[in-house]
Amino acid sequence: MPQQKQAAIGFIFITLLIDITGIGLIIPVIPKLIEELIQGGISKASFYGGLLTFTFAIMQFFFSPMLGALSDKYGRRPIILISLFGSGLDYLFLSFAPTLALLFVGRAISGITGASITTATAYIADVSTAETRAKNFGMVGAAFGLGFIIGPVIGGLLGPLGSRVPFMAAAGLCFVNWIYGYFVLPETLPKENRRNISRKTLIPGRSLIEFKKHPELGGLVSVFVLIYLASHAVQSNWSFFTIEKFGWSEKMIGLSLGVVGLLVALVQGVLIRFINPRLGNKKSIYTGLLLYSLGLFLFAFAWQSWMMFAFLIPYCLGGIAGPAIQSIIAAHVPNNEQGEVQGALTSLVSLTSIVGPPLMTGLFAFFTGPSAPFHFSGAAFLLGALFMLASTFIAYRALHKVNTPVAAS
Repeated sequence: MPQQKQAAIGFIFITLLIDITGIGLIIPVIPKLIEELIQGGISKASFYGGLLTFTFAIMQFFFSPMLGALSDKYGRRPIILISLFGSGLDYLFLSFAPTLALLFVGRAISGITGASITTATAYIADVSTAETRAKNFGMVGAAFGLGFIIGPVIGGLLGPLGSRVPFMAAAGLCFVNWIYGYFVLPETLPKENRRNISRKTLIPGRSLIEFKKHPELGGLVSVFVLIYLASHAVQSNWSFFTIEKFGWSEKMIGLSLGVVGLLVALVQGVLIRFINPRLGNKKSIYTGLLLYSLGLFLFAFAWQSWMMFAFLIPYCLGGIAGPAIQSIIAAHVPNNEQGEVQGALTSLVSLTSIVGPPLMTGLFAFFTGPSAPFHFSGAAFLLGALFMLASTFIAYRALHKVNTPVAAS
């Protein structure tokens, strides 16, 4: 890879790292903040936690495809910078929100400005070759991992100072990230590769039609959806589950999420460089999905705190599947459509975040509430494991229809 392209990947890695650190900062204190605002217990708080994520996701669904398409016309850099600045303002707003209703308003704004990840994936596609695409998408995962090492640990440590303090710290990180990007983030989409956008292209959700051009990818897109839907058993449920099951504090939640981040970074930033070339994309997908299934099943029946840490190993190793799926999908899309396709994928992720959090936290709230036929706080993890198993069978059928030039399979 030319030195300029390698430098561009380094820049976007740092940008994403700071961005994800800011997101991770607030996760350990969300349950406590909701409990304070509703004056209720953890079961009821989990229900509202799912609705907050739903609010973020539905706004992201409407706005991310538009911003992805705009990045195809105006370039990746301005969209990323606008998003980062808006996120900083939003975290400031959230840090002073006195009611649950205003917390929902803040999350809605977060969804509107949350386009940096969408555009960053298009940015990675701009500078990747067929041979390096899976590895470079893995770097995006590594940035997530490292961000979730640093962010939740700091958030857990700041939590005892007040449930609002991590929001202020997240705002500061976003503004630092914006300044960094303004001075050092290069543009990766040449003017000759940009394209004009019709009004129809800017219609929310329209970018999903992009997949109709590539019907052979329908099965893989379905797998992509199921993975993200199942992942909300962990993303939306982890804090509430560990508080209810083991009585964890904000500090313990932050440390555990830091371990998650460390494992994700090791898998997607290091191991995938060795695993993917040896297994190929297809076997990486099969292996990853089965490991995801195993990890979620074990979470569901954990009865001691240490088990949650041990069972993170197979679950996080499942992360080898995601970059391989993205690599195959991206290989079938022209460079000047990457922004819109990545926007469409983000829309799908947002759709799973519309359905997933209320589903998973709703299951948790029901099976830990007074009306449950029996108490089972791991219900969401078990459902997630079933989704992952289903995606394995779908992937097997879909990959026999896809002739991908990306890697040995």
